[in-house]
Amino acid sequence: MAYPTVSAPYGFKPINRIDGLPYAGATRQLSIASGAAGMYYGDLVTLATGGTVTRFSGTTTGSMVGVFVGCSYNNPTTGQPTFSQYWPNGTVVTGAVAYVVDDPMALFQVAVTDGSSVVVSTTTIAARGANMSVILGSGGSTTTGDSSMSVLAGSEDTTASLPIRVIDVVPATQTSTGYPEILVKLNTHQYNSTTGV
Repeated sequence: MAYPTVSAPYGFKPINRIDGLPYAGATRQLSIASGAAGMYYGDLVTLATGGTVTRFSGTTTGSMVGVFVGCSYNNPTTGQPTFSQYWPNGTVVTGAVAYVVDDPMALFQVAVTDGSSVVVSTTTIAARGANMSVILGSGGSTTTGDSSMSVLAGSEDTTASLPIRVIDVVPATQTSTGYPEILVKLNTHQYNSTTGV
């Protein structure tokens, strides 16, 4: 029996680079607009006009700048510096910063779910090299700070506009029906686009 069991989606977790180098924790600090929608650890994010990041909203199309892995801001109630794994929805402050894994060659581990976005599903080894669509989930957890994003089981295709490219499966969590986790890169990364923001 495989270990551990994947019980729910958790977003995109940075693992390493496609060239095999380990992920060393490198991030870029990008601005968050005051009042922006919530973002959670593992959420795909997009660089918007004006230089701020927002939660990725596409499923089968769209480009992203990377994966959100935390933020810092001055708490609007206490005025104290706050470091958080998630950005509270609609927080009104200035100077908020998101920490984003923005390397176009970074690999991420992600769960495969069915269309409901909460039930973990599987894919097969044949998914290697395919493109897949994103499941946005319910946002994330304010308890853990984790994202609920995942990829859609059965969406494996050659369509160039699909946002996620499958690089490999995760054998450690294989079940009798397939692989509930895969390693992916961002197929439609904004840094690789010749069109600016």
